[in-house]
Parts: sequence; structure tokens; C-alpha cells
Amino acid sequence: MKVIIIMGSTSDEVHAKKITTKLDELGIAYDQHVASAHKQPRKVLEIIESYKNETGIVFITIAGRSNALSGFVAANSVFPTLACPPFSDKTDMLVNIHSTLQMPSNTPVLTVLDPGNCALAVKRILSLTTEK
Repeated sequence: MKVIIIMGSTSDEVHAKKITTKLDELGIAYDQHVASAHKQPRKVLEIIESYKNETGIVFITIAGRSNALSGFVAANSVFPTLACPPFSDKTDMLVNIHSTLQMPSNTPVLTVLDPGNCALAVKRILSLTTEK
């Protein structure tokens, strides 16, 4: 079981750290990558493909503005995708929320705004595969 974090940009690392700190506290392993769905779609596909034979994977995507990353990951993977968009103020938050919530059909993206809650959601999703 592992979390795969994909950030659209290195500028998202501060936001990712809020998630990884909580994942560390919860004892959940993760890999972290940077790849933009707009600028590096092949790299995003390579990341997704590298985990296709594993089990218990949850993707966390961190991207703002026009959030193609979350939908791209969800559309190209069978694993759950949680979007946790970064934002600097309320206006930025509204842009990022709308971008993240407006996904086309067959791209199930779950959106969690609080980084700590994102990590807790991952824990609960992963516990579904280990509960008896």
C-alpha cells in the first residue's frame, strides 16, 4: 500500500509537505513526483504506468489553476485519485476548486481541500483493503 503524490509544479512542494508530514505521522509510505499534465503528459503517463501492477495505490494530485492533472490521472488509472489543490487566497481557492470539481465523465476525482484531511482520507481508503 502506497500513496503516489503527483505535483503539477515544484512550486507545489510547500503544499505537498503539509500532506506528507501527516502521512509520515500516520505511517503511510509515499512516492512523490513532479509532472504537469499540460506540459509533460507523457511523463505523467509513465508515472501512472509504473504503478499499474501494484495494489493498494492511492494517487494524490496537487495542481492549481486549470487542473488537468487530477482528471488525467483518474482517467488513466484504476486507483483512487484525490485532488488537494493549493491556493494562496480565497480568490485563488475558488478558481482551483472549480477547476478540480469540473471533471468530465469517467474521471472520478475526489477533492479534499485541507492537506491533513487529505492524508486522513487516504488512510481510510487504504484501510478498506486491509479490513477483514
